[in-house]
Amino acid sequence: MENDIPPVNRIDQIRDELKALEGRRMRVRANMGRSRIIERAGTLIHVHPSLFVIEVEERRGRKARQSYQYVDVLTGTVELYDTDTGERLLNYTSDLPEE
Repeated sequence: MENDIPPVNRIDQIRDELKALEGRRMRVRANMGRSRIIERAGTLIHVHPSLFVIEVEERRGRKARQSYQYVDVLTGTVELYDTDTGERLLNYTSDLPEE
Protein backbone atom coordinates (compact mmCIF):
# COMPACT_ATOMS: atom_id res chain seq x y z
CA MET A 1 0.00 0.00 0.00
CA GLU A 2 1.28 3.42 -0.98
CA ASN A 3 1.89 6.08 1.63
CA ASP A 4 -1.13 8.39 1.12
CA ILE A 5 -0.32 10.74 4.00
CA PRO A 6 0.58 14.23 2.77
CA PRO A 7 4.00 15.54 3.81
CA VAL A 8 4.16 17.19 7.21
CA ASN A 9 5.77 20.30 5.77
CA ARG A 10 2.75 21.49 3.74
CA ILE A 11 2.32 24.51 6.02
CA ASP A 12 6.01 25.37 5.55
CA GLN A 13 5.58 25.11 1.76
CA ILE A 14 2.59 27.44 1.84
CA ARG A 15 4.47 29.93 4.03
CA ASP A 16 7.49 29.86 1.69
CA GLU A 17 5.34 30.35 -1.42
CA LEU A 18 3.49 33.25 0.20
CA LYS A 19 6.80 34.79 1.30
CA ALA A 20 7.80 34.86 -2.38
CA LEU A 21 4.51 36.62 -3.21
CA GLU A 22 4.87 39.29 -0.50
CA GLY A 23 3.98 42.73 -1.84
CA ARG A 24 1.92 41.31 -4.69
CA ARG A 25 -1.72 42.17 -5.40
CA MET A 26 -4.17 39.30 -5.26
CA ARG A 27 -7.84 38.51 -4.88
CA VAL A 28 -8.91 36.72 -1.69
CA ARG A 29 -11.94 34.45 -1.50
CA ALA A 30 -12.67 33.41 2.09
CA ASN A 31 -15.43 31.06 3.21
CA MET A 32 -16.56 32.46 6.55
CA GLY A 33 -19.13 29.75 7.22
CA ARG A 34 -22.94 29.82 7.12
CA SER A 35 -22.91 30.54 3.38
CA ARG A 36 -20.89 33.73 3.88
CA ILE A 37 -18.18 34.07 1.26
CA ILE A 38 -16.08 37.24 1.19
CA GLU A 39 -14.19 38.26 -1.95
CA ARG A 40 -11.84 41.22 -1.92
CA ALA A 41 -8.73 42.42 -3.72
CA GLY A 42 -5.67 43.43 -1.77
CA THR A 43 -1.93 43.25 -1.27
CA LEU A 44 -0.06 40.62 0.71
CA ILE A 45 1.86 42.77 3.17
CA HIS A 46 3.22 40.43 5.88
CA VAL A 47 4.07 36.75 6.19
CA HIS A 48 4.44 35.72 9.82
CA PRO A 49 5.32 32.29 11.25
CA SER A 50 1.70 31.31 11.93
CA LEU A 51 -0.38 33.65 9.73
CA PHE A 52 -0.27 36.07 6.82
CA VAL A 53 -1.79 39.55 6.47
CA ILE A 54 -3.49 41.02 3.41
CA GLU A 55 -4.37 44.71 3.17
CA VAL A 56 -7.69 44.92 1.30
CA GLU A 57 -9.47 47.86 -0.25
CA GLU A 58 -12.76 48.72 1.40
CA ARG A 59 -15.46 51.06 0.12
CA ARG A 60 -14.70 54.75 -0.27
CA GLY A 61 -10.95 54.20 -0.53
CA ARG A 62 -10.50 52.86 2.99
CA LYS A 63 -8.12 50.01 3.67
CA ALA A 64 -8.39 47.18 6.17
CA ARG A 65 -6.05 44.39 7.16
CA GLN A 66 -7.20 40.79 7.28
CA SER A 67 -5.16 37.93 8.63
CA TYR A 68 -5.48 34.27 7.72
CA GLN A 69 -3.77 31.09 8.85
CA TYR A 70 -1.85 28.83 6.50
CA VAL A 71 -4.13 25.91 7.36
CA ASP A 72 -6.98 27.95 5.81
CA VAL A 73 -5.15 27.80 2.48
CA LEU A 74 -4.40 24.09 2.98
CA THR A 75 -8.06 23.25 3.58
CA GLY A 76 -9.42 25.55 0.87
CA THR A 77 -11.24 27.86 3.29
CA VAL A 78 -9.16 30.72 1.86
CA GLU A 79 -8.34 30.83 -1.85
CA LEU A 80 -5.89 33.28 -3.41
CA TYR A 81 -6.14 34.35 -7.04
CA ASP A 82 -4.03 36.51 -9.37
CA THR A 83 -5.90 39.79 -9.93
CA ASP A 84 -4.80 40.02 -13.59
CA THR A 85 -5.35 36.48 -14.87
CA GLY A 86 -7.84 35.11 -12.32
CA GLU A 87 -5.62 32.05 -11.93
CA ARG A 88 -5.49 30.38 -8.52
CA LEU A 89 -2.10 31.06 -6.91
CA LEU A 90 -1.89 28.18 -4.42
CA ASN A 91 -3.83 24.95 -4.76
CA TYR A 92 -3.18 22.44 -2.01
CA THR A 93 -6.72 21.08 -1.64
CA SER A 94 -6.26 18.66 -4.55
CA ASP A 95 -3.32 17.08 -2.67
CA LEU A 96 -5.40 16.09 0.35
CA PRO A 97 -6.58 12.49 0.57
CA GLU A 98 -10.29 11.96 0.04
CA GLU A 99 -12.37 10.63 2.90
